[in-house]
Amino acid sequence: MADMALSPESAPERTFQFQDQLPPLPVPCLHQSLQKYLEAVKPFASEEQFAATVDTVKRFEEGVGKELDLKLQQRAKQKRNWLEEWWLDTAYLEVRIPSQLYVNFGGPAPYLEHCWPPAEGVQLQRASLSTWLSLQYWDMIRTERLLPQKAGKTPLDMDQFRMLFNTCKVPGITKDSIQNYFKTESEGPCPSHIVVLCRGRIFMFNAVCDGEILTPPELLRQLTFVKQCCENKPEGDGVAALTSEERTRWAKAREHLINIDPHNKDILELIQSSLFVISLGEAKPYSTPQNYTNMTLEAMIGDPTIRWGDKSYNSLVYADGTFGSNCDHAPYDAMVLVSFCWYLDEQLRATGGEWKGRDTLRPLPLPEELVFTLDTEALSHISKAKQQYLETTRDLQIVCYAFTAFGKAAIKQRKLHPDTFVQLAMQLSYYRLYNEPGSCYETATTRKFFHGRTETMRPSTSEAVEWCQAMLSPTCDAQTKRKAMLSAFNKHNKLMEEAQEGKGFDRHLLGLYLIAKEEGLPVPDLFKDPLYSKSGGGGNFVLSSSLVGYTTVLGAVAPMVHQGYGVFYRIRDDRIVFSVSAWKSCHRTDAATYFNNLSSSLHEMLHLATTAQL
Repeated sequence: MADMALSPESAPERTFQFQDQLPPLPVPCLHQSLQKYLEAVKPFASEEQFAATVDTVKRFEEGVGKELDLKLQQRAKQKRNWLEEWWLDTAYLEVRIPSQLYVNFGGPAPYLEHCWPPAEGVQLQRASLSTWLSLQYWDMIRTERLLPQKAGKTPLDMDQFRMLFNTCKVPGITKDSIQNYFKTESEGPCPSHIVVLCRGRIFMFNAVCDGEILTPPELLRQLTFVKQCCENKPEGDGVAALTSEERTRWAKAREHLINIDPHNKDILELIQSSLFVISLGEAKPYSTPQNYTNMTLEAMIGDPTIRWGDKSYNSLVYADGTFGSNCDHAPYDAMVLVSFCWYLDEQLRATGGEWKGRDTLRPLPLPEELVFTLDTEALSHISKAKQQYLETTRDLQIVCYAFTAFGKAAIKQRKLHPDTFVQLAMQLSYYRLYNEPGSCYETATTRKFFHGRTETMRPSTSEAVEWCQAMLSPTCDAQTKRKAMLSAFNKHNKLMEEAQEGKGFDRHLLGLYLIAKEEGLPVPDLFKDPLYSKSGGGGNFVLSSSLVGYTTVLGAVAPMVHQGYGVFYRIRDDRIVFSVSAWKSCHRTDAATYFNNLSSSLHEMLHLATTAQL
């Protein structure tokens, strides 16, 4: 009977058990937000410009800003997260540029570092095991066995984990929507089929049989069938390429597909509701633990006919047995995928990448091919989509290298925060290259709050700029540089902490801007001020960056602006791995040059921190 006496405290925590207890997203104090905004624009302004902006901000605070803020507070009283719908619309669903290239994130899987180096003839075998593990993760969320994440003892919002599987963005003429078919076990049945794309063709099979997830040998049989169907046959129509189009064009092409034949709508519904998409590719993007460039580039700009760009998760299986992913960013932020991929990596590492279970196969229905009815107009849409995709993706430059001189261990030994260390190195590198501060966006999480996603943290502080100037000054001594560096560290850490506590200012300003728009009021002068966009406001950051975490999982994004960089990085004990993106057509930027400069900056900083310690 001892088992019966388990106290409720010792029962494992359930994935979504804290959702009802999470505090609502706060509206920060208007005066404080505006002061922070002034601090943030100062490094980008001459004295005259700054004085003019101070004046604009003062007028805003005493006038229309005060009214807008009251309305925002009213909204916050009625909603547990006043930002949620607005953010989804403004950042993702109303955006019309092709999301696959400009919004999605992608990245390489790290399995080649241990049990799965590039090899011939193992693509399907490995794909079946990685798919089986992915299905275990889906089942963990469905049965709420995935432990809720916490910051210390504070629970974090887990809602985004509902969006990893069975989710798809659907294009609309002026605004897209997110269709989510996921349900936990207690909520009811959930679709359990997987879609496989191969050589421009689309297949589907159920991943659950008689209530049991298919085993890797069973999954292998299904994937082998798909591959054999496609081998030595002409390529399929490549309807998936439409998802890489400009959003309104894709919405119209989709409407046309549905008008041709109602069966097309059923196929679209099956793709949308599927668990995820497996992309069986023919590329062999050779990579190593030191250089992930080819795999990362393939994840971002690979064959558009074998990925569904609107799907929340495309599992990319390359012909050399390596893996990647490409995900729509609208339904969730990268940390969901990182948690999932880290689980996959840990499980594979523990098993040596081998299946040790039963090999018997149950009698299963074979995968079914989903064939769209197309006419000449639809074929023309597909052909134009491919052309558009090839022309735009050709412009993306990515380098993905490991900096192996040191990592988290050496930085922490010097009592410095590893993430701040990298961010300041990014500032120094930009300053050295362009002799001016680089407006920078770093992601801060607001998951302490109900349905919280992100806040902007702006690393280009006055303190950081003063430190960069000290570092590049021939007359400055080490002690002065060290003092300036610590001051920049402290400021960065303080701003990051405030952002995570819901006390940033960027989302607050966005809220005020959107209230004005909803009320039909003219755009306030604050948002028309040249310093607003020069400092990065309105999505104009020249450095858009994110710490992907302290795991083996890395991703990449395209730069936010034409003359900018996208920088994702992961920090390990002995290395820091970066993916840096730029646009080739911008002659001012070059991803490899920026990475080399980053390496120099990291060395200089560690040297400075070390000599100052002596």
